[in-house]
Amino acid sequence: MRQFLKYVLATITGVLVLGLIATVLLVGLILGLASSDKDVTVARDSVLQLTLDKPIGERGFSNPLSGFVGGQASSIGLDELKAAIRHAKTDGDIKGIFLNLELVQGGMASLEEVRQELVEFKKSGKFIVSYADAQSEKSYYLASVADKLYLNPQGTLEFNGLSSEPMYYKNLFDKLGVQVQIFRVGSFKSAVEPYFRTSMSDSARLQTSSFLNSLNNAMLADVAAARNIAPARLKVISDSMLVHNADDAKRLGLVTDLGYYDQATDYIKGKLGVKRDAKLNLISLDDYSKSADDEEESSNRIAVVYAEGDIVTGKGGNESIGSTRFAEAIRKARLDDKVKAVVLRVNSPGGSSLASDIIYREVMLTKKVKPIIASMSDVAASGGYFIAMGCDTIVAHPTTITGSIGVFGVLPNIAPFLSDKIGITTDRVTTGKFSDFPTITRALTPFEQQQFQQEINRIYADFTTKAAAGRNMPVERLRRFASGRVWSGTEAKARGLVDVLGSLDDAVRIAARRAKLQQGDYRLQKLPRQKSFAENLFSSFNEEARLRLVKSEMGPLYPLFEQYKKLSEMKGAQARLPYELNVQ
Repeated sequence: MRQFLKYVLATITGVLVLGLIATVLLVGLILGLASSDKDVTVARDSVLQLTLDKPIGERGFSNPLSGFVGGQASSIGLDELKAAIRHAKTDGDIKGIFLNLELVQGGMASLEEVRQELVEFKKSGKFIVSYADAQSEKSYYLASVADKLYLNPQGTLEFNGLSSEPMYYKNLFDKLGVQVQIFRVGSFKSAVEPYFRTSMSDSARLQTSSFLNSLNNAMLADVAAARNIAPARLKVISDSMLVHNADDAKRLGLVTDLGYYDQATDYIKGKLGVKRDAKLNLISLDDYSKSADDEEESSNRIAVVYAEGDIVTGKGGNESIGSTRFAEAIRKARLDDKVKAVVLRVNSPGGSSLASDIIYREVMLTKKVKPIIASMSDVAASGGYFIAMGCDTIVAHPTTITGSIGVFGVLPNIAPFLSDKIGITTDRVTTGKFSDFPTITRALTPFEQQQFQQEINRIYADFTTKAAAGRNMPVERLRRFASGRVWSGTEAKARGLVDVLGSLDDAVRIAARRAKLQQGDYRLQKLPRQKSFAENLFSSFNEEARLRLVKSEMGPLYPLFEQYKKLSEMKGAQARLPYELNVQ
């Protein structure tokens, strides 16, 4: 027995030692990958290759182990992408850009900024060549700016307009026995419709049709100008879905050539004057970004506060807008004497009304001491509009989704589900008549419903009053454009909800002008600080393990669980976009 225990102890010790060694090696590998930053030299006659095969966000995030371990996925930073294209324009070693695009993951406003940078690049006289085996609507929108567009002869090009298809959960909740109690203000505040309807309301359909057509028209206008096709003709091509294959795309003038990857690269070699059997110097975005350093030396700063994701109370994370963290970031910029102006870059569908108001307060305090300009990205709606509306000037893209000035509250009653489906009942003892309010294990009384709705009404009145003050218009007029209705940037400007149609760069220029700074007299300071790869990785191990277990147990039902979890986490009044917008 003693010998047996001796072997068992030795085995356990060996396993622990091996585990420790493996952990040390893994940590060393992770830190080595995270800290690697090789020097990159750009060869003569190089071509910048853009594949854009990762999501485009406001700020990029590099995860060297993406796909192997959990944590935040790698993404392309919009600022870094634009800076690389801008640097390539004046870089004597870069002769052109090769767009190798298929599925581009980014919002319309972000793509509009990238496309405009490509248009500016062409003014240098350098070439842009595009190639794709198959192209989505968004990737073609970017590629259409190219001088030469290659499409695989057997490839496809999607060019049939935009669509939005929200999901509705009423029947699911009915089957589960979950009663969803809804409180809202505004006929267009349709964020809660998926919980009590099976299809779009007339108002939801009206606003969605309006802003989708506005986005589509803006996109078609850009493509028409680039491809020298009459806008009316291009709309017929799109609406009638006349493009079914590569031959159609070529015949209709959407692409210039049908060819394979090697033919596209051979064309580029011809532009460079090199032999076909010579190596083409293609440099990736990641490598080229490491070679470029355009940071200004000036001590004057314009702080750019990047607010991307859902608005939540507390600190939040890299992919959300935590009220505490972002209020602190704006406060830091306000109190820093080196910061002469602030740009609040918003890419958010909204979230907690309380968290939005906390951030709004810091915006108003900053406005008293230095210029603060809002720059709206793909989405700045509801709570996203709330945090922007106090700024001196609001800049939006024509394709920005904004507005949605409204408030709602959701409180599920899961008592029927507990008792009828899984046999659980509840009972309660309280010290007062309303001590358990609000609760999800019984229906609200008529009086409690009235109290809840009155609070939603109060928050809506506060929202619209502050919005009207920020927009310098009577509150009655502001409310005509509110009621939760969503607008495109173009529609919002026509109604006075935004001031200028433009990009983040335009917002920075406005901020510099207000602060009386000349180009070259300032540098940008990006706030708040992002978590590093290592910080993000180690903090996510436990969460990743939990999610993996839940997903394996629930299988195909996991997306429904996620929707229920999201519903249950909507604490307090919400200022959110009408639904999860997925424009295709």
